[in-house]
Amino acid sequence: MLKLMEKYKKLPLPLKASLWFLICGVIQKGLAMVTTPIFTRILTTAEYGEYSVFNSWHNILTVFITLNLTAGVYSQGLVKFSEDREKFSSSLYGLTLLLSAVVFVIYIAGHKLWNSLIGLSTIVMVCMLVMTCVSTFFGFWSAKQRVDYKYKTLIILTLSIAVVRPVSEIAAMILFPNAKVTARIIAITVIDILVYIWLLFAQIKKDAHLYDGFYWKYALKFNIPLVPHYLSQTVLSSSDRIMIERMRSQSDAGIYNLAYSLSMMLLIVNTAVMNTLSPWMYQKIKDKKYDDMAKPAYILLAVIGGVCLMLIACAPEAVAIFAPTEYSAAKWAVPPVVMSVYFIFMYDLIAKFAFYFEKTKFVMVASVVCAAANIGLNAIFIPIFGFIAAAYTTLACYILYDICHYVFMRIIARKYMEGNMVYNPLILLGISVVFVALGFGIMAFYNLHVIRYGIIATGLIIMLIKRKTIIGFFSKNKSVGEAK
Repeated sequence: MLKLMEKYKKLPLPLKASLWFLICGVIQKGLAMVTTPIFTRILTTAEYGEYSVFNSWHNILTVFITLNLTAGVYSQGLVKFSEDREKFSSSLYGLTLLLSAVVFVIYIAGHKLWNSLIGLSTIVMVCMLVMTCVSTFFGFWSAKQRVDYKYKTLIILTLSIAVVRPVSEIAAMILFPNAKVTARIIAITVIDILVYIWLLFAQIKKDAHLYDGFYWKYALKFNIPLVPHYLSQTVLSSSDRIMIERMRSQSDAGIYNLAYSLSMMLLIVNTAVMNTLSPWMYQKIKDKKYDDMAKPAYILLAVIGGVCLMLIACAPEAVAIFAPTEYSAAKWAVPPVVMSVYFIFMYDLIAKFAFYFEKTKFVMVASVVCAAANIGLNAIFIPIFGFIAAAYTTLACYILYDICHYVFMRIIARKYMEGNMVYNPLILLGISVVFVALGFGIMAFYNLHVIRYGIIATGLIIMLIKRKTIIGFFSKNKSVGEAK
């Protein structure tokens, strides 16, 4: 333990910050998962679906309302305008206030029409608009803390919110049992206002320039072209619940949301691996050492696939732990959504080249194509097969996403990498086919517990045997990550 502490103290500040941001993210998601069994037992499947649809609309409308100003443009601007960063920050706070006010006026002017189109009440819509605005203040503030590596205050505030929010939500639902979803949303809104509004005043205290034509133009010019990409990504991850609710029922949307939430918790693993792998990959691309990249990628794909297969094998038990019997059908949606997590990881491996060579238009095209495909496939198959169809369309679209990015990677390789394609497509295909076949094979044994438990035990033994290979990879490349 003392040796670990000594090593930690010697870490550069950026690495310390990255480590704590990762730990914070894991704890935050962990707390969210711990509270899930409480929410699924307080809310009916229909109420759980209603709240998931609200969240989906919130994610989609946030892109329209704020133009995702807290994304790359803000972090880049903090560096680019480092000598005038407080004025730059204040101006983006002001731009967010203006955009939010314009959308609020548009909504109020035709609130009955908007309520009918979106399917939410006036009080819920107002809460959504307020939440979007004030949470953007937190987005700006947290991005600034990350750029400056000020992780302590950010972690304390983030984890405090992660605890206070669910406690407030549960209390509100218990106090107002006849309007649990609305009470939950109002509770979140109140907490967000109390916690985040002071960030606006703190920024104004540093610099009161809420308007600056140059910075407003810079931010809008940078982010507006990226809106289709941001929107497509959000649609790909959020539209399922909305379409299920419209075409089937709120109850089905709630059951699907549980399956989706359980499956996507594996993104914690993806994030942990990619935080270590990304600097190493970028360094290899910079040094043109493309031959060093393939083997570790194949190993990690197999590892991520193995972790995904373990969750697929445990899906019936996971659903039973996280929700009452009314949600049991969710177990059939877990396997295809979990498989999507594997293909999201593969996307990260492939798309790094587009980001390194700043060919983000390829990223945007892939996102738009897959989002459109997702909506189209859902529109066709959800009415026929129900919410289960959404799980399979999600899987199909992430596979399509990977195919698009692989095609774009080959274009980039020919133009910027002397024709070096890095990955062997047959190996990628082989690993993926085996993974998908095993996933569906395990699902076939959901009602045969002895065989399934045998598969789980075998998987754990294999992961235990191969642990040195995994640890060795990260140890070998630790110095590269630090150098970056």
